[in-house]
Amino acid sequence: MKYEHIYRATLEKWGEQAQHDQTVEECAELIAALKHYRRGKIDKQTVIDELADVTLMIGQLTWMFGADEVEQAIEDKLKKLDDLLTTDE
Repeated sequence: MKYEHIYRATLEKWGEQAQHDQTVEECAELIAALKHYRRGKIDKQTVIDELADVTLMIGQLTWMFGADEVEQAIEDKLKKLDDLLTTDE
């Protein structure tokens, strides 16, 4: 995995629970940023920065929980989405 050395170091330094909590915090910040962006209170770059934070945390959780399992779940979800899209047509 591309950033495994960083993921491992953060886990060793702060622990699993802290990384779970950090992910929740970053997701909340992205939610707030999207709401503010819709109202014209912040710019696109601020949303991109928050999205980058969430993406890094998702990468770390994916590594922690198992990349293969997450990839399989993504494939399953994509199939369901594709089925929904083709059914509506």
